[in-house]
Amino acid sequence: MTSQPTSPLFQRLRAADGAQVEIYVHSAHVTSWIPAGGVESLFLSRSSALKPGAAIRGGVPVVFPQFSGLGGLPKHGFARTASWQAEPGASPGCARFTLRETPATLALWPHPFLAEMGAAVEANRLELHLAVTNTGEAPFSFTAALHTYFRVEDCQQASVEGLQGTRYHDTTRTPWDEARQDEANLRFPGEVDRIYYDAPPVRLRTPARCLSVQAQGFRDLVAWNPGPVKAAALPDLDDYRQMVCLEAACIGSPVLLPPGGRWQGAQILTAEAS
Repeated sequence: MTSQPTSPLFQRLRAADGAQVEIYVHSAHVTSWIPAGGVESLFLSRSSALKPGAAIRGGVPVVFPQFSGLGGLPKHGFARTASWQAEPGASPGCARFTLRETPATLALWPHPFLAEMGAAVEANRLELHLAVTNTGEAPFSFTAALHTYFRVEDCQQASVEGLQGTRYHDTTRTPWDEARQDEANLRFPGEVDRIYYDAPPVRLRTPARCLSVQAQGFRDLVAWNPGPVKAAALPDLDDYRQMVCLEAACIGSPVLLPPGGRWQGAQILTAEAS
């Protein structure tokens, strides 16, 4: 899918070498990444609503302060639909956004905070940074993720390398089934929804290309594709076979911040030769 036309709703970063990223300003949501000399690397559903207050299906939603339904907040918290503030970027290839508490967030989660989302693009590399500062007088804990949707030609021909021996929960089973991955590669023959704990760097490989996915600060990795049955129940998802989610996450050990404390995590994406 080509990126949406540039408008005041979108901020486009273009590095001197031609690499580019597009961000939906309202929710600090990355919607497109094209490495220098490359092709679109993120999936964005054509059926997804691009409007304030609506969750976007694709790109990189910011998940904070709760991952999925693991708590009392709306699914994936409120950051992905909140109104972020665009801040001056350090260079043409960089952007920064901030989010602070509002009466609406305090009604859901009674903690003052500062969240910062940053993006930097150059050559074949995209760096995404999420930082959270406790600006209140009481400690709080949170879970978070950069819910990255990668574009693939066909998920059934895609594989994820590097997870062999890693402990995970299979969330497609009730109760969640815990195991260690025996296979060298994770594949997507049907629904896959796994939380890998203390995950190593991985590579997403397809017949056409290879992407390296590394994290800093985020200890866990979520791998997800809804498969045909669950995809049919998602009205804002147009083609599940063209996407694979690999999400840098903090889930197994929630982040605990004392007053004045700051946490930072990053996801580094690199387009490699296939």
